[in-house]
Amino acid sequence: MLPHQLQSALADLDALGLRRRRRLLDGAQGARVWVDGRAFLSFSSNDYLGLAGHPAIAEAASRAAGEVGVGAGAAHLLTGHHRLHHELEQALAAFVGMPAALLFSTGYMANLGVIQSLIDRHGEVFEDRLNHASLVDAALLSRAKLIRFPHLDLATLERQLAASTAKVKLIATDTVFSMDGDLAPVAGLLALADKYDAWLYLDDAHGFGVLGKEGRGALGNLPLATRHPRLIYLATLGKAAGVSGAFVAGSAELIEWLVNKARAYIYTTAQPPLLAAAVSASLELIAHETWRRERLGELITRLKAGVAGLPWGLMASDTPIQPLLVGDQHAALALAEGLRQRGILIPAIRPPTVPQGAARLRISLSAAHAPDDVDALLSALHALADTHD
Repeated sequence: MLPHQLQSALADLDALGLRRRRRLLDGAQGARVWVDGRAFLSFSSNDYLGLAGHPAIAEAASRAAGEVGVGAGAAHLLTGHHRLHHELEQALAAFVGMPAALLFSTGYMANLGVIQSLIDRHGEVFEDRLNHASLVDAALLSRAKLIRFPHLDLATLERQLAASTAKVKLIATDTVFSMDGDLAPVAGLLALADKYDAWLYLDDAHGFGVLGKEGRGALGNLPLATRHPRLIYLATLGKAAGVSGAFVAGSAELIEWLVNKARAYIYTTAQPPLLAAAVSASLELIAHETWRRERLGELITRLKAGVAGLPWGLMASDTPIQPLLVGDQHAALALAEGLRQRGILIPAIRPPTVPQGAARLRISLSAAHAPDDVDALLSALHALADTHD
């Protein structure tokens, strides 16, 4: 696309209500933020446990920076694999009950690295239709045949697996779907992976720290006996953990293979060791400060009770992701703008991120929110509903 064509295409996005623009954050992430030069009550971040600005995590990063510097200076397979990285990988594997773990710079890079290293054009990847874009891109770039099944539809998935003659099969799914907030049937997926000799790859970006006992994520409710070599687990560290990066956990053989074959791991500079120190501090808070998950549960209940009578309904979700379904993208933008004018920041999610006619406000709750914050949001929504026709 040439420059003059880009200008026209951007104008088309404006007309359709689909153009995205960045907001400028100043200061720390939290329930209250300073964005675009003014203060807001924010329901816009993935900081589910309120850890992004935690002083203990900041202090761990600062202390590590003083001891080991800032940049890693090299890729992991050169001299960039620091003791702090290594210790964190061991701690993360133990935390989720898997034999080994490997750090990646981002969840997107992890998904690209894992799927492309395990499967090629002779294989098949089976994905839930609402999977995150990174899982879809990873399958396409692997050159494997991508087969998508209707959201949460295990019966269709089983028929697809039964018909497959591929040498290598991989089922990939989000555990918490990022725009809907609902949960994948992990136990059922694992049973199908067993039955049809397939890998099962769980992207727990929005579940780690929030789901399961002590915030151990989607694996926290699975018996240890089910965590066999065909199971691959990914979690990001920039959401509930409040820092940055991601890790993949699985068998020792899988992790060794990824070290040798995952291009997104091999051909990039390692993350700064200070971030590993920060995540290690975060891991302690996730495990021991159970009140954070308890507060999330209370806030979710409060929000659900308070939306009664609104012209827009919440989608079915028991996670901190609470989507308020609006429908039309222009209406979603108008509702988000009405809230912004009242000092409340919530993103309008529009196609192609969600299907046509399913635009929504993605309300993200955090343990940093107080009950009064939810009440303020509800009051604003009811006021806007009174002007809705």
